[in-house]
Amino acid sequence: MDQARSTISKIFNGEPHSYTRFNLTQNMEGDSSQVEMKLSSDMDEEAGGNGVGEHLNHNSNNKRAAPQALGRTPKNLCFMAAATLLIFIIGYLIGYLVHRNKDVAPACSAAAAPSDSGVVVVKETGAAPLMDWDDVKKLFAEKFSAATLAPVLRALASESHRAGSPGDEALGNKVLGKFKEYGMDFWTDEHFVKVQDAPASGYNRFTFKSDAEQRPVGFLSYSATGTVKGAVLYGQYGQESDFSSLRDKNIDMNGRVLLVRAGRISLAEKVANAARVNASAVLIYPDLEDFSFDENTAIFGHVHMGSGDPYTPGFPSFNHTQFPPVQSSGLPKILAQTITKRMALDILRKLGGPILPDGWRGYHRLGDENDTITVEVRNVLAEKKITNVFGVIKGFVDADRYVVIGAQRDAWGPGFAASTVGTSVLVELARAISDMVKNEGFKPRRSIVFASFSAGEYGSVGATEWLEGYLSSLSMKACAYINLDGVVTGQSGFKVAASPLLHSLVGSTLNEVKSNQGKSLLAQFASGNWEANVLEKLTEDSAAYPFLAFSGIPSVSFRFISDSPGYSYLNTMLDTLDKLNAATAGRVPQLAETAGRFAGHMALRLVHDHLLRLDLLKYDRIIRSQVAQINRKLSILQRNQPQVLPSTLTAQWLISASGSFSRAARSLTADVQNSDLEDVEMCRLINDRMMTVERSFLSPYVSPRDSPFRHILLGSGPHTLKALSAHLDSLRTDLPDPDVDLFRNRFALATWTVQGCANSLAGDIWSLDNEI
Repeated sequence: MDQARSTISKIFNGEPHSYTRFNLTQNMEGDSSQVEMKLSSDMDEEAGGNGVGEHLNHNSNNKRAAPQALGRTPKNLCFMAAATLLIFIIGYLIGYLVHRNKDVAPACSAAAAPSDSGVVVVKETGAAPLMDWDDVKKLFAEKFSAATLAPVLRALASESHRAGSPGDEALGNKVLGKFKEYGMDFWTDEHFVKVQDAPASGYNRFTFKSDAEQRPVGFLSYSATGTVKGAVLYGQYGQESDFSSLRDKNIDMNGRVLLVRAGRISLAEKVANAARVNASAVLIYPDLEDFSFDENTAIFGHVHMGSGDPYTPGFPSFNHTQFPPVQSSGLPKILAQTITKRMALDILRKLGGPILPDGWRGYHRLGDENDTITVEVRNVLAEKKITNVFGVIKGFVDADRYVVIGAQRDAWGPGFAASTVGTSVLVELARAISDMVKNEGFKPRRSIVFASFSAGEYGSVGATEWLEGYLSSLSMKACAYINLDGVVTGQSGFKVAASPLLHSLVGSTLNEVKSNQGKSLLAQFASGNWEANVLEKLTEDSAAYPFLAFSGIPSVSFRFISDSPGYSYLNTMLDTLDKLNAATAGRVPQLAETAGRFAGHMALRLVHDHLLRLDLLKYDRIIRSQVAQINRKLSILQRNQPQVLPSTLTAQWLISASGSFSRAARSLTADVQNSDLEDVEMCRLINDRMMTVERSFLSPYVSPRDSPFRHILLGSGPHTLKALSAHLDSLRTDLPDPDVDLFRNRFALATWTVQGCANSLAGDIWSLDNEI
């Protein structure tokens, strides 16, 4: 009605009284186009009633003179009455039509966002013409193929491109040149990081009993340095369960040098577990049961229980940053070194002591106090300049919201599976999607950022430093991160690790993407329950993990795998094209194509749809499950050991917070299903609410230096719900002084973190449902 009244007022009264400027749409650069529009005289009407705002009306004197000029004759009064009636009828009809159009607006389902047929008319809301999803898939299939990938794989292969080396810099320049060639906006990000390398002169070494000195070639970055002497103790894989088995045999691990096999858990976890049992050093070797290479092959890695530069924890290592003298809490305090299978055999065959626990694999004896060994680690700390390379395809509606696709660029040696395949897929995805936008009329709603990271072998250093440098922006504007590291290491299986928010999107993508054999990935690798057959845990040694657990960005990592023992050459100098061809029957380009299609389909779906495909109810089920487990353990403890925890401490607060999250998630899901897809601003508000979910799980009560992975469900540290459950288990033991106050503090902080997630998800402050 107001719009109709304003329009007719302009017809009868001539020029408007004031002008303003407002944003009509966003251009490709993210700026706002300014368009001068006429406004109604609502402000003048308000001013005429009570005098408020008269100073804003530039024609107030003319307005007061109008009644005098018009006169109040019967003829004029009749004319005014007729005009008023006409205005009312026209306004009623306009209001009815507008209301009817809103009622028939299309709805969106959280499970399957609809796609429009034909071209949508551009409206003042700034909506870009939307290409049908089936047409997007067909167009992408034409642009991305194994034939175009094969020459890129050859062009980007390099024998030496360790982080910060000339080979790494040359490879980064090649990637940057490709982004320039495709007409993308591009930039680089330099960091000066501290990494630990093998001694430039001399060797790391060890001596077992009176045997000759051994000098291994491989090394573990971020080990403690120095010399220790102790008795060897075989610890199988160095898992917590392995050390529990040793404790059950009453074996003292204090000061022992643990000899453990590589595999099952990360190198950093093995060293951290050994430090917790007070070992003095760890020697890690690749057993032939787990690795298929010869017994003299050296392995490389790092032992930082975290990611990024451990000497700038929680903040970026830019050159101008004033670094405080701090270190990451994840740096080990004990020595760690890799040795070859041959070196390990020479030790294992001579060990005495107790026999192996039941179910263990290895040689017959664990070692005794007479099996002494001297270990010396002389790694050197060096500062290196690393360069991250970026290119962007900007969106046409929400250009400041983006999906990030990233790949590690460096490697210990040739690193063909570790980095070359992922970097090649990254470059080809950038070319294919750029071509779709420039030449085929595809207009993504959101932007896609392509990132080539360096220093991945030292613990996702390049990726984490970028996150730390721009965390406040990335955590709010990045919709998802898609990781391309190690996407092809075999052909017999397919595994995906992802945020629960992305599980539904993963499932639909598996069904849409076909392998070179003509079957969908779902049919080929995930018959039956695809979540049980395909999904795996996202681990700390994945570059996707800091995006999820440190920055709160929904992330996904995936890979083709081989049957056990799998591709053995990662973290060695033997990771070459020939070795990967042998593991894939020469189908590297074809498998890389399928991996690229999987990543591309996920990215395109996230930038194509009006509403983001994020499964809000998945986290609801996870929270309720973990809260129920904590409640059950708490009840058992209070019933059986009432002296440990007072009966006044209940899980009711945590249960109420869980209920708040459940209601908020279901309410937002209903808003998604009932949304008007042509209302761009409403879609943006809903998407922003969904994007808050992941980052709201980052505990605000812990320091990024002490616990960088602050996610209470998928992170690591005492703030997580799993740690809270484990704390209850420890209180049930016969410890002399159980730390009940510490538990109550962590219990309260976890409760309020869950409630904060619910509040963030609910949106406006007046929509909050806080029953605690």
